[in-house]
Amino acid sequence: MKQIRTVGQTGFGEVGAILATDFAAFSSRTRLVAFDRLCRDPHSFPSRALAERPWVRSASSAPAMAVGCELIISAVTAGQALQAAEAVLPGLSPGAYYLDLNSVSPSTKRTIAKRVEDAGGRFVEGSIMSPIEPRRIAAPILVGGPHAEEFLPLGQALGFSGMAFCSVELGRASATKMCRSVMIKGMEALLAESLLAARQFGVEREVLASLDNIFPLPDWPEQARYMISRSLEHGRRRAEEMAEAARTVREAGLTPHMSEGCAERQAWAAQFAQVPECEGLESMLDAIIEGSQQVSLAKDKLPVKQPG
Repeated sequence: MKQIRTVGQTGFGEVGAILATDFAAFSSRTRLVAFDRLCRDPHSFPSRALAERPWVRSASSAPAMAVGCELIISAVTAGQALQAAEAVLPGLSPGAYYLDLNSVSPSTKRTIAKRVEDAGGRFVEGSIMSPIEPRRIAAPILVGGPHAEEFLPLGQALGFSGMAFCSVELGRASATKMCRSVMIKGMEALLAESLLAARQFGVEREVLASLDNIFPLPDWPEQARYMISRSLEHGRRRAEEMAEAARTVREAGLTPHMSEGCAERQAWAAQFAQVPECEGLESMLDAIIEGSQQVSLAKDKLPVKQPG
């Protein structure tokens, strides 16, 4: 079986950095090239992550990254998925695979697929079906589209041991991920809203105890702390993902009341990104409440524009 030797990555955030580390550990013969638009800022996460991985060559642009690569992996935020693909296409080699791992709706995947196919590439729809940690490159990934079956053994040879074929029909893998996101990201938003209100009334422990009666967990406070911390740390990215989840629900012919509300709550949570450093659920909730009150006070102090 032919193996892929040259891989380009567009997006070098959390997922991209993990994949680059695991590719190197799995196969020293795989050459990696990466581009992230945030690398213009030397203090950004992608800049620091690339500096810590000298085996990854940093490209000056998206097209330069793509030149000569047999596989392009897109791991950007949901809101940047289409733009990232369009930026890569001028350098895409004929017949190169384009594995899109972004959490976007079926229609967005189909739009990207058409761009890639029109440019001579082979689009593979990818959906990561769990947090990237702890399984990292071995995390479960559904792949779909007309090139997915031929790509599957190549992906597994690169270290994607959790990769599985979904369907030749584009959109099924992303629909699976997006409908899952309605539940998982929705639970994060619901927990934050419920427990922040409960903390204000002093009843958070009683609420968690009642949840344990219905959904028993070994440690509900710790589970709630973890889920809320993920919202705070990755709120902007999750808000973009939930906007795509809402698009998916609309494509199914339903009004996405819950998904749109979740997107708003995730976007709101992003302003408290420093709070996950708190130890314990109650101190985290207190820090969010205090931060929220400070934000409200700052808004109240804004000058009012006079008419005329």
